[in-house]
Amino acid sequence: MAMRILERARDERVERDAQGGLLDMSKLPSHVAIIMDGNGRWAAIRNLPRIAGHRAGAEAVRRTVETAAKLGLDCLTLYAFSTENWKRPRLEIRALMDLLTEFIQRELRSLKENNIRFRMIGRSEGLHISVLEQIRRAELATYHCTGLQLNIALNYGGRSEILDACPTPAPEAATGRLLPDDIDEETISRALYTHALPDPDLLIRTSGEMRLSNFLLWQIAYAEIHVTETLWPDFSERDFFEALVEYQKRDRRFGGVRQLQEVSA
Repeated sequence: MAMRILERARDERVERDAQGGLLDMSKLPSHVAIIMDGNGRWAAIRNLPRIAGHRAGAEAVRRTVETAAKLGLDCLTLYAFSTENWKRPRLEIRALMDLLTEFIQRELRSLKENNIRFRMIGRSEGLHISVLEQIRRAELATYHCTGLQLNIALNYGGRSEILDACPTPAPEAATGRLLPDDIDEETISRALYTHALPDPDLLIRTSGEMRLSNFLLWQIAYAEIHVTETLWPDFSERDFFEALVEYQKRDRRFGGVRQLQEVSA
């Protein structure tokens, strides 16, 4: 079923939760990144094949994108397939790629209608040409969109991204146009896959695992982390809201110290 994304002002559930004080709509994160984990365990609990878990996970992707768009978030980055996931069985990998292309084909029209820009981050090397064709088609078709930026991390690894960024300033350094002392954090950030995006404010991981799994290692230096026991296929709008409410309770100091203000009696 294609996404049916309503405008935020018309969405009764969003308005209800905001009016109820559960969520401050003026303090939403600009960029949310999600490690989607638990598809296999979801299937195992139900005595189903792993592919059934991945298919249920694809529906969770649709729900999450819908919620992010309704809330008016700027960026949503989903960890779909890591550089380490190539170690999985060949049939499972093929099924995952088929699900991705199926999702793009099914949702592309809705993405365009709802002003959502689709983009892949990760290495294209190793991906089948049919998968790349669908991805590039979606990227071109939504290039003009100015709403939610939906980033799918595919064949992605945080260490690989940093390695890929290193050669970018090398030619300038070799010719003397860029001095070693001039290479700073901004130089590296401009060379990352996410160079046009703000760093994530909030990182969500499902299934209760307490690790980063090589995801956006550079970019999440000061991201707030929310871990939920919910398995990804069960991740709902309520789970998303709970993560956002928890985020808004955090004291984000970015390494600094909160300045206490004296209140006169």
